Amino acid sequence: MCVGLPARVVNMKDGKAVVDASGAKREISADLIENLEPGDYVMVHAGIAIAKITSDDEEETDELLEDLL
Repeated sequence: MCVGLPARVVNMKDGKAVVDASGAKREISADLIENLEPGDYVMVHAGIAIAKITSDDEEETDELLEDLL
């Protein structure tokens, strides 16, 4: 089973994005997503942004993960 985590894009540079995932910042690959900009939300798996999501999606995913933990 694969688990993707929601994150907000903080900065973009050369196909890489710095994202904030519940306070943890990390650099990921953004090569799969076109027109990604700071402030956008993405689903991250294995250090790669795999889908652009909405802030509502991010909040719902965070709530579900909290319930599981």
